[in-house]
Amino acid sequence: MAGLFQVLWGKPDGTFRAAEELKGTDGQPLVIPLGPGEDAWIDCICTRPTAIDWDADGHLDLVVGNFTGTFYLFKGEGKGRFLPKGELIETDDGPLKISGHHSDPFVVDWDNDGDLDVLSGSSEGGVQWAENVAGRGAAPKLKPFQSLIEKAETREYGRVLAEADLTGPVMSTRIWVDDLNGDGKLDILVGDLVTLVAPAKGLSEAELKEKYAAWQKEWDAAVAKLNAATDAAAKQAANQRVQDLWPERNKFLQEEMTGFVWLYLQK
Repeated sequence: MAGLFQVLWGKPDGTFRAAEELKGTDGQPLVIPLGPGEDAWIDCICTRPTAIDWDADGHLDLVVGNFTGTFYLFKGEGKGRFLPKGELIETDDGPLKISGHHSDPFVVDWDNDGDLDVLSGSSEGGVQWAENVAGRGAAPKLKPFQSLIEKAETREYGRVLAEADLTGPVMSTRIWVDDLNGDGKLDILVGDLVTLVAPAKGLSEAELKEKYAAWQKEWDAAVAKLNAATDAAAKQAANQRVQDLWPERNKFLQEEMTGFVWLYLQK
């Protein structure tokens, strides 16, 4: 979350040393560099590193994601050393970026053409794929992301959602790619985040819908009043109204935040 990379160095007996910050050859912690107009709280946090020999020079590099949904490369120098400054990974159309936030790179030869492609989940759900068209042994040349597994249908907040209603991953997807059934083809495991919604005890789905609509009307009015408040007293009162309204939802709906793992076998 803080934007630093942690490493657990292995020991000869198969155990690991305590986690420590991964540093560049300058002795400073590796951090995604900020460009003009970029925000440290958006562009540098939620880092998701993948160690891979990106440029085929025999050294492990780091391909990393972030909250914004872009990707950076920290070039490896061998023996766990990395150049201090990360490079923004780009396409011919600009920075390589997923649709949504929370880029989570999985680097693999997805299309079996001898070069490394990039797959990623997203805050929006689904799985995206950036094809490398450079060819075997060449410096990566990536196309913009395209959808590999479509994101789920956007559902109206407060609408009943049971586990039996789910047909695929919902949102905040994270992935792992491997040949899971041993048929020689790469498959995808997808983890997600979902909030299951049910009527509170004793209520029907129709009653939930009615009560939720009434609550939403009050909520929208309270938020509008908070946004319009100009003096401290009015802001405090409006903010208190918003805080009081939020738990009122528990009177008519039950929510369970959970997640599932989905398996997609390649044909």
